[in-house]
Amino acid sequence: MSQPPSTQQRTSGHQRQVKAKSPVPVALIVQGIVAVLLAGLVVVIVMSKWPGDTASGQSTAASGQLPTTSPLGGDAGSAVGSSGSAASGQKVLKLADNPILQDPNAGLQNFVCTLPGWQSTPAGAAAFFTAATRCLNEAWGPFLEAYHMPFVPPTLHFPTGASFQTACGTISVGVSTAAYYCDNNLYVPFRGLQTEQYGDDPGVYLALIAHEYGHQAGQVSPIGLDLSRRKELQAQCFSGMFLGAVVDRGGSVTRDMYAKAWRDQDTRGDNTSGGDDHGTNAHYAQWWRIGAQSNRTAKCNTFAAPSSAVS
Repeated sequence: MSQPPSTQQRTSGHQRQVKAKSPVPVALIVQGIVAVLLAGLVVVIVMSKWPGDTASGQSTAASGQLPTTSPLGGDAGSAVGSSGSAASGQKVLKLADNPILQDPNAGLQNFVCTLPGWQSTPAGAAAFFTAATRCLNEAWGPFLEAYHMPFVPPTLHFPTGASFQTACGTISVGVSTAAYYCDNNLYVPFRGLQTEQYGDDPGVYLALIAHEYGHQAGQVSPIGLDLSRRKELQAQCFSGMFLGAVVDRGGSVTRDMYAKAWRDQDTRGDNTSGGDDHGTNAHYAQWWRIGAQSNRTAKCNTFAAPSSAVS
């Protein structure tokens, strides 16, 4: 099982005044056009060179080593978002060429996240996830707004039955639905958390809610299994980014919590659930660790990744 890096350094999310130009893709390949009936708009999927690829085709971000050039911490200035950004408050219907994935220096600011201690009870879990969602709002809200993207904090729900109703349909609670996101709503059924397996490991539950929140940050509604896997793996990467941004900042997210979340990623994915819409356990863990190590949205561009990296 992979072990988290022991170094205390991590790249922070610098939000600069001058937007760096996106590198020209080595090979711009239009993989397909998905017609989506959303206010008469068409989402065009543009597949470009994966940010983590080297000339040999291997991902440098998944090497297991943390960047050593940038210390933990960062400026609290406003993010860039002029060139290629959306009009204020307008949802961006783009995938690989989404503005938040184009700036190689864009990442989450380091900050202190304060959480209550984990208690494996419905009330204790609700208190923990409510506080965690406030931290996630603090991380992603200013980031998205800086790119002139709409941001409305998601509504948190704690269903109690064996299934629950959402705008996306009836959702059954199980291994693959420990938490669920649909249309600006986060659902966390206590009976789906598998507390009998994970016990009092708050890092595991923090990574879980950060993954679901990642769908809010990605603002993507894909169609088809391949796109579903890319969406889920991007949410994984965004989850890793969040934990990487708040660990060791003097708040509640300790190195031990981070390490347990790191190791837990190996246990999640399609190999565990028996599905085929979230990616293999290996890729599920890989993308989370890319986000945790880099804290760069450009590294989370699963929509530009080769199929072999999102199976």
